[in-house]
Amino acid sequence: MTRHEVDVVVVGGGGMGSAAVWRLAGRGADVVLLERFEAGHVRGASHGASRIFRVSYIEPAYIRLAREAEGLWRELEADSGVSLLTLTGGVNHGRTTDLGLLAEAVEAAGTPGEWLAPEEAAERWPGLRYDGKVFFHPASGRLHADGALSALQAQAVRLGAVVRHETPVTSIVVRGDDAVEVVAGEDVYHAKRVVVAAGAWAEKLLGGLVPLPPLRITQEQPAYFTPLRDDVAWPSFVHHLDRETLEATGFLSGVYGLGTPGEGVKAGFHGTGPVVDPDARDFQPEPAQLRILREYARTWLPGVDADAFTPISCTYTTTPTSDFVLDRVGPIVVAAGFSGHGFKFVPAVGRILADLALTGERPDARFALNRPPD
Repeated sequence: MTRHEVDVVVVGGGGMGSAAVWRLAGRGADVVLLERFEAGHVRGASHGASRIFRVSYIEPAYIRLAREAEGLWRELEADSGVSLLTLTGGVNHGRTTDLGLLAEAVEAAGTPGEWLAPEEAAERWPGLRYDGKVFFHPASGRLHADGALSALQAQAVRLGAVVRHETPVTSIVVRGDDAVEVVAGEDVYHAKRVVVAAGAWAEKLLGGLVPLPPLRITQEQPAYFTPLRDDVAWPSFVHHLDRETLEATGFLSGVYGLGTPGEGVKAGFHGTGPVVDPDARDFQPEPAQLRILREYARTWLPGVDADAFTPISCTYTTTPTSDFVLDRVGPIVVAAGFSGHGFKFVPAVGRILADLALTGERPDARFALNRPPD
């Protein structure tokens, strides 16, 4: 075996791991990123052409994190010369009190949106049909996920990091408060810290090492629908469906979506896919869920052809509260449970993980392994 001495090993080359290695390298750490699969793989949760960016959350901790992330996305764009974040504005609509709480939260945070009449919204974005109240927030848009991963890793290498793909980690052994051993094939890495951002594989790597909350791994099944017109603008959107509507229609959850140039209009239910083992996925859409999603598109997305679509397959790793885990136990830094809404925060999470690894500074208590109950 070949022995390597480094400051930090990052395990997992998705969005969170890639952002961590970028921030760590930028702060002068001797850091290596180990990714199990090839560059550009589609087995996890960070691939594809688009993700929603928004600061419109009810919880102040997420609003703060999103605002930090926006600045860091712009920093990454400036450093890499790659366009990653396009602000299109975002629409939330539905018959739920959550919209009022959302509007109050973003106004309190100094980033107010505006209420629109459904008729006004339909005039601005005719591809959507609107349900109940409509809340528009301008600081929302679209991230290019594949481009983000490439830019993060390229900038990390420029800053001195080592990035290794097709390098599965087989064991992590704690040797002390400031000593950890990471084995990957014939290579053994001795480090002060290891950052584990392994997505759906978190439990397989960390089980027995840290007290993870229950993590539910699902194979999610959004789709790209073909727009009927190319000259129609699309905001990012979230349709909040109340229990009565869900029961009456058979829809599975609220729906999110956004226009994705070159792909179509992405739409999907949130966290409703079948539970899977990440090493035994079939990548095939569940027929009943796909049929229901197409029925949703036929009813609520008049700007698309519900019969012209391309299914997408990705994983969610969801905690019981849908909050992230960002914490440290001894030399192990944990990034897990991003619950289908984490990608927008990627560069800010990278900063938090670098803090945890280098100084031990912890983020908001809601992200702790032993977070207090609500």
